Amino acid sequence: QVQLVESGGGLVQPGGSLQLSCTASGNIRDLKAIGWFRQAPGKEREGVSCFREDDGTFYPDYLQGRFTISRDVAKNTLYLQMNNLKPEDTAVYHCAVPRFAAWCLMDYINWGQGTQVTVSS
Repeated sequence: QVQLVESGGGLVQPGGSLQLSCTASGNIRDLKAIGWFRQAPGKEREGVSCFREDDGTFYPDYLQGRFTISRDVAKNTLYLQMNNLKPEDTAVYHCAVPRFAAWCLMDYINWGQGTQVTVSS
């Protein structure tokens, strides 16, 4: 099971940007899919982006255009660029391996410890 370690979270003002990183212990190119989910206190886990080896990137419609997922296979690292951040984006963000690539925004079998993102003035 690949180990995932996130970094890059922090406090940012509304409208600001952050880039999260996730370093994997194994070769991320071997994974059919990998992505990010977030969880705020008292709320359900929410998939925010996914990269599928066969057909690219996916996002929920309401995040399209603000969040961008990318990867560097040479570094076994996954990134999440977040722009125009809003207070409702405040959550712990986890890098994660989906149970099924077809449902890569919904269900996960492995994830890292997470990194806190707080959007506040």
